[in-house]
Amino acid sequence: MKNNMKEIEFSQANYEQWQESAVKALKGKPFESLITKTIEGISFEPIYTQDQLVEKLDGKLAEQVSTIRSLKTGEECLAAQQTFADSPEALLQGVKESLAKGNDIINIDSRVNFAWDEQTLKELSVIFTENSFKLNIQNNQDALLRVFNYIKEDQKETVKGFISSTDKINLEGFHNVRTCNANVLEAHYEGAHAVQELAIALLQAAYYMETERDIESFVKKFFVTFAVDTQFFVEIAKLRAFRVLWKAFTSAYGTDKDVPVAIVTETSLRSFSKLDVYVNLLRAGNEAFSAILGGADVCTVHPHDVLSAPDDKSIRIARNVQLVVKEETHVEHIIDPSGGSYFIETLTADLVKDAWALFNELQEAGGYNAVITSGQLEALLKETMDQRMKEVETRKKSLIGTNIYANPADEIDERNNPLFADYKRLAKPFEELCLNYAKNQPKVALLTIGQLKQFKPRADFVSGFFATAGIVPEKSPEIQTVDEAKDWLTATDAKFVVVCGQDEAMKEYVPALLEVKPAHISLDVAGKFKEEQDEWIEAGLNGFIFAGQNIIEKLTSLTANVKEVQR
Repeated sequence: MKNNMKEIEFSQANYEQWQESAVKALKGKPFESLITKTIEGISFEPIYTQDQLVEKLDGKLAEQVSTIRSLKTGEECLAAQQTFADSPEALLQGVKESLAKGNDIINIDSRVNFAWDEQTLKELSVIFTENSFKLNIQNNQDALLRVFNYIKEDQKETVKGFISSTDKINLEGFHNVRTCNANVLEAHYEGAHAVQELAIALLQAAYYMETERDIESFVKKFFVTFAVDTQFFVEIAKLRAFRVLWKAFTSAYGTDKDVPVAIVTETSLRSFSKLDVYVNLLRAGNEAFSAILGGADVCTVHPHDVLSAPDDKSIRIARNVQLVVKEETHVEHIIDPSGGSYFIETLTADLVKDAWALFNELQEAGGYNAVITSGQLEALLKETMDQRMKEVETRKKSLIGTNIYANPADEIDERNNPLFADYKRLAKPFEELCLNYAKNQPKVALLTIGQLKQFKPRADFVSGFFATAGIVPEKSPEIQTVDEAKDWLTATDAKFVVVCGQDEAMKEYVPALLEVKPAHISLDVAGKFKEEQDEWIEAGLNGFIFAGQNIIEKLTSLTANVKEVQR
């Protein structure tokens, strides 16, 4: 029997055969329904093959892979846990503790609520000579820059780090400190997608090159900073794509050498929420994993409660997220862990193509400063952000614990971390909605028609709909007759009522309910009733609640409507 099994051979299927089987399995649905369009305009195919990849790259697959692997500045992704502190003493202690517990790079934002005294800077300078750092500096007069005055001349060559600032930073003698940063964080929080982020990074690099003597000196102090979002595969491909684009960029400026580029990353807060904050742990873990797989040189994992006030526990968890990912998966021992995947390689090539085209388009429009001054870049990013917000507000995209599966018992921490308070986030409208309803919460009730199995699907949907605003609707008894429904509606003290039931029952009950609806009640119906819509609204119905509706617009209008009815 065993020998027979060894001799069995399976025929090799091709793409056409697979597609034919897929079409049969779809049972009438079009094959195109398996294709997903990303916000970048890239199509995700249901399956990727070697033949398709080779055809797309036109024989340049080996070049793409070798470029990505040769342009890394290090062998692993270094952890750069940010230090939060309210005093110089706490900052120094936090830096030392983080290094002792697995942090690789000191990460400090100079926007602190204390003055930088000379003793703190002197102690910090000693640490800087022994450890790499990542500093966020406000300008070339920032007090934190005085730390470099305490570093001796013969130690300058050993100092390594990254400094990000909107001003040009000149540190004489610190040849291993990168001070020229294409920082894409601002564009990211304005809504930019992967293609736009890549193009903007190149735009900034081209802008910096205008003031540099030559490409050789420029690349030694250049680095790029990306936020890594929750689109797992897109983010992996984004980081890989930048190295391919960097090769094309440096070649355009006259160098044929493989010039490594440092990619500094941090987990994105764009999808973070103050609602069900522990879901942020999953988001951060997902983002950190994609950053490491994508070949980031440095990664900062933000604590799950960073939007309010991170504590020692959340900071420790965030640091350990990256340590666990690196050590448990062993990806730190592989140069390009996602390389060779037909999907990732194809996606990388798509991003390279589209980003290079957008970069050239914006360069032809005048370059980085010109597209900012003209408003062209702002308009481009606004359009993308509006699309993102619409997808979240209509549940086309899910924010677990925020726009779906929300816990109405959640209490929002109203404290704001000033470092991140101005970031545009997808969850913000829902947080504001919850705070608004918590302070001015009208009583909401569901009028349920028929038996449980008949009204439960719509009642559950409406309950979940209201849960996104922190509201728990009351439910009527199981109403069996029109007269029962009328009696309940005229007796309830709820300010807002939603009728839930099957279509036929609703068509019978709703007109009768509108005849007796008290003036202080705003009445809605669960579901879409296109044929009856105009008639019911004319008779006094407030509106409808249904899948695909804009949650923010609907619940905001309900608040206004209830207030109007109560006048």
